[in-house]
Amino acid sequence: MSFDATGTLFVCPRRGEIYAEVLARHGLRLGPTEIESSFRTAWSELDCRLGRGEDRYSSHPDGARGFWRELLERSCALLGHEAPGPFAAAELFARFERADAWELRPGAREVLAELRRRGLRVAVTSNWDRRLPRVLSNLGLGGDIDAVVCSEDVGAAKPAETIFLAACRELDLEPASVLHVGDTKVEDREGAVAAGLRALWLNPAEGDIGTLEEVLDYLRS
Repeated sequence: MSFDATGTLFVCPRRGEIYAEVLARHGLRLGPTEIESSFRTAWSELDCRLGRGEDRYSSHPDGARGFWRELLERSCALLGHEAPGPFAAAELFARFERADAWELRPGAREVLAELRRRGLRVAVTSNWDRRLPRVLSNLGLGGDIDAVVCSEDVGAAKPAETIFLAACRELDLEPASVLHVGDTKVEDREGAVAAGLRALWLNPAEGDIGTLEEVLDYLRS
């Protein structure tokens, strides 16, 4: 088994609130809603520079911290402000490693525990930086995960086949034996299938499954 991380196992419902809180401590007062909106716009702008399958963290001249610092600067600039000094970016980088920055999706803990009980090997395969193993551990999921494959470590991001094949190697399984579950159609489902894995798109409106619990139903069928 392979799972995506953000949007699949956990979500970030308080990002704007956390950004506003940290920025206020560094002298810049912005509302949670406006910083959330500018964050999303800045994220899309920075992603437009990337080629298909290019990792945003390892490809940045200053690595993951540099990417997140630039994202903060652009988010503030879109609102007509200069970002606070480097300490704000460093605090945010550390803040999003904590469990209280995230919220588990319903069923995440139970599904992973059941897969462990059944003896299945599980990887988390995600376009993330190297904080991901600590985030998963802080969320209490680490004990039911056998491998964490981050795009920063691999140097390639979903939907590139490279990262999916790296996950298969970590699990010591052939791609055809691995089922990947993720919340994006192109990065997760199409990318996994192109690499030779089976895949389920987690999306309540349009996907193959609407909840994580349905993964267990699929495995029984």
